[in-house]
Amino acid sequence: MKTNITQTRLGILGGGQLGRMLIQEAINFNLSVSILDPDTDAPCKKICDYFEVGALSDYETVYNFGKKVDLLTIEIEKVNVDALEALEKEGVIVYPQSRIIRLIQDKGLQKHFFKENDIPTADFQLIADKDQLKNEKIAMPFIQKLRRDGYDGKGVVKISSEEDYEKAFDEPSIVEKLVDFEKEISVIVARNEKGQIKTFPMVEMDFNPEANLVEYLISPSTYPFEIQQQAEEIAKNVAVNLNIVGLLAVEMFLTTDGKILVNEVAPRPHNSGHQTIEGNMTSQFMQHIRAILNLPLGNTDAVSNAIMINLLGEKDYDGPALYKGLKEVLKKEGVYIHLYGKKFTKPFRKMGHVTIIDNDRDKAIEKAKFVKETLKVIA
Repeated sequence: MKTNITQTRLGILGGGQLGRMLIQEAINFNLSVSILDPDTDAPCKKICDYFEVGALSDYETVYNFGKKVDLLTIEIEKVNVDALEALEKEGVIVYPQSRIIRLIQDKGLQKHFFKENDIPTADFQLIADKDQLKNEKIAMPFIQKLRRDGYDGKGVVKISSEEDYEKAFDEPSIVEKLVDFEKEISVIVARNEKGQIKTFPMVEMDFNPEANLVEYLISPSTYPFEIQQQAEEIAKNVAVNLNIVGLLAVEMFLTTDGKILVNEVAPRPHNSGHQTIEGNMTSQFMQHIRAILNLPLGNTDAVSNAIMINLLGEKDYDGPALYKGLKEVLKKEGVYIHLYGKKFTKPFRKMGHVTIIDNDRDKAIEKAKFVKETLKVIA
């Protein structure tokens, strides 16, 4: 790492909205940011110092890109880990570390990591294909998840009856006992190279039932202190056992009988932390930059009640994006709009998010309902 951090050449694998928001914070440190992404019109293209079009899964592409930077990070886990390992051996700093990305890419390995480190998670078993799934006679209902390449609700199916086997995956997967949960929660934790750790306050999430995407979240949580403290301790425990440098989002279930079970983790900025830009003393994006540069981590306290709403493409629209109701929602105080620079919308595509800030929690919820009903992404 360079002694003068402003001279650090930062590379990001992935040029989507997470990379875009990372760049917006990196600018404040005068960092030079290079982006690799397969999309010629990726959201990061116009705001980075260097943009390269290339496949994140291709060894040579990732390796050659990494040789041009001092520090390499990710905004998506689906990257060529072999290339990252080679870069690490040659002195390029890769955070999060390649071994962690390899682990996260495989939900089966991720589950075994939880089990081996006494991290609470739902009961599971590994399945090779659809035939094994049928022959195992697993008690229904249960959840089947692809071990690799699932994201944003894709690669997940609920099996409730024998008829559902038709939609089951015929690929390596994990099967989980269906969790009877009260709420899905998330804690984002950061760790730097020195071992300093800080968590953001626990947030509560609600999902779109069709797209299985976070529709909106509220921060800070109103659950009892003991529950919030337990969730934060679990997140810290995961980060310590991984020995991660960078940001880690830990998604969890709060069960109806008061237990907390880890669902999945993501070693990068996460959708469940977007509200931190306006809602916390330090944003998740700045915290990630601080962590990977081995700087002191920032204050994560909430400054107000914050509700984040994902702007998803409307169900029946596909084409050049139009934002209906933009002026109307901007008339409300404490409404902050973040558009991701995507030219085209399609059903349930993440096009942006809105954060609503208010010291009065009920007023924040009221404004959030108005925004949700008013602001639509159409074509």
